[in-house]
Amino acid sequence: MVIGQMCYNQPMSIEKRLNQKQPALPPALQAAIALLLPLTVGLTVGALLGEGAASELAVLAPLFTAVGLTSWLLGLFWYGLRNLGLRGGRPLFSGIAFASLGWLALLPLRFIFVELIGFGGGFNIFMYLLLFEAFAVQLWLFGLLFRAVALWRGPLTAAISSGVIFGAVAASFFQEAYNIGLISLVYFALWGIFYGIVRLRTGSIWGIVLVQATQSFTTWTVLLPPESPSLAYVQWLYLATSFAFLIFIWRLWPKELDDYRV
Repeated sequence: MVIGQMCYNQPMSIEKRLNQKQPALPPALQAAIALLLPLTVGLTVGALLGEGAASELAVLAPLFTAVGLTSWLLGLFWYGLRNLGLRGGRPLFSGIAFASLGWLALLPLRFIFVELIGFGGGFNIFMYLLLFEAFAVQLWLFGLLFRAVALWRGPLTAAISSGVIFGAVAASFFQEAYNIGLISLVYFALWGIFYGIVRLRTGSIWGIVLVQATQSFTTWTVLLPPESPSLAYVQWLYLATSFAFLIFIWRLWPKELDDYRV
């Protein structure tokens, strides 16, 4: 509550920068719709089209597609594409630079903690990660939901809340998620908050979309783990990477008005 009020009450100068078109709905209702409508549509489509599917990807691909399309249409109608964080140029490259810190922390730790049984790959897997796990999910959470919460409770609250929800979605649906209880949830939540802060500092999701797909592809597909890796070692990987994410969040935490790029 304090965080939300503190960041939202940095007054109209932030709102003027947004240069927004806003729907004629209460901000709290916008945020609720932005969170629940894409998720509901996605789960419904995934259940209908994924019935009797031969693989988990055959269920998740239509689910994420529906989430992304719903977010795209709703965000376009409410805010316009630029206000969803779809900005190139300097924001794109800044986002790549910041997000790559997390990738460069995870990569050597992946070598240390989880056994490598060979090298995999596949363009189709990379495209799945890029289009579905990265773009569709981030368009929903760091595009549509981020914008709605920023208008309601402020940009810093938007970065944190959308990041935590990203973590919950990642822990539930992403291919690299291993169920090791609280440690897993903390790892994915901090990963999401880190991306939320990058989104806040740069104003763009393109960089974190590209890095997320590349990070997941290199660490869990190119560096092929055992089919059932030791969860004890995955736990240590999650803990070590979470510590790195905390450092990056601390260093990127916005400290003045110019740091907010919603």
